[in-house]
Amino acid sequence: MGEDSLINRRDVIVGAGAAALSTAGVPALAQGWPDKPLHVYIGFAAGSGADILCRWFTSKMQELSGQTVVMENRPGAVGSIAINVAAKSKPDGTNILFTGNTLIAGGRHLLKDFSVDYRKDLDCVCGLVETPFVLVVGTKSKANSAKELLDLLKSKPQNRYGYTNPAAMVAGFALKAYAGVQAEAISYRTTADAVGDLESATLDYMIMDGTYAAGQLKAGRLRILGATMEKRINVLPDVPTMQEQGIPDFFFSPWWAVWLPKGSPQEANAKLGELVQRICKMPETVKFLGDMVAMPVIGDAEYVLSKLDADKARWDKLATAAGLTPQ
Repeated sequence: MGEDSLINRRDVIVGAGAAALSTAGVPALAQGWPDKPLHVYIGFAAGSGADILCRWFTSKMQELSGQTVVMENRPGAVGSIAINVAAKSKPDGTNILFTGNTLIAGGRHLLKDFSVDYRKDLDCVCGLVETPFVLVVGTKSKANSAKELLDLLKSKPQNRYGYTNPAAMVAGFALKAYAGVQAEAISYRTTADAVGDLESATLDYMIMDGTYAAGQLKAGRLRILGATMEKRINVLPDVPTMQEQGIPDFFFSPWWAVWLPKGSPQEANAKLGELVQRICKMPETVKFLGDMVAMPVIGDAEYVLSKLDADKARWDKLATAAGLTPQ
């Protein structure tokens, strides 16, 4: 992520330094887990919005645990590579997965070879973070609102939208279905790879995480047309929701949780959950996430699994209605 990002690397380093000072007097965890370096797997490339968010948590985990925490970026296959690697890794309490609800709950509807079952193959730990999505176009687009975009799409025989993860793919599909238009889905390895095509109008629209989009808005590369949450995003107060623009029931606000491979030690699960939720509740975390167009998810394993079961039921209905075919 370059200088045009919401928070560039210098800002992240400075922020991390300030956070270290703010937690300098906070006692580390008691003896026991972790007694060796930790590896955290995510399905996004270094420098992405998701990467920056996750690195905040891993840096805090390292500060509070006194143990080395290594981020393992495994992008590709809309995030499923990281899930598979983590699920098959040694269940010794050192291999950790940060991943979103969309692929965990609906992966089998999206990918032919997605075989991970979140209840059979993984041990849930706790909630992590919610990342609101936004609808964007390039600055050359004639659309200045979601309604104008829908009218523009209807005026053309064929359209194109981009995605980098399952939530964005389904959100883009839902928008074209709502508009009743033809639109080809184009997969990108990273969001940054898609920005040039949005700028050149090769892509007509894209739904992406607000963290990354806000930086591109500031740099003058993208235009944000709508927020896909139920309420407006605090740091983007001038961006109306899709509902405010006459597009009802259009809610796409992915959230993430923390996982371990099935059969990991209960002590590791309990202490990891305590550590992550402790970080979620820190005032500096709440502020950092707010600046990054995100918010912490406070909840234990039971809470997360209950939400995922509900998400899975919604995914099953959506897949049937949309005629989704695993790719």
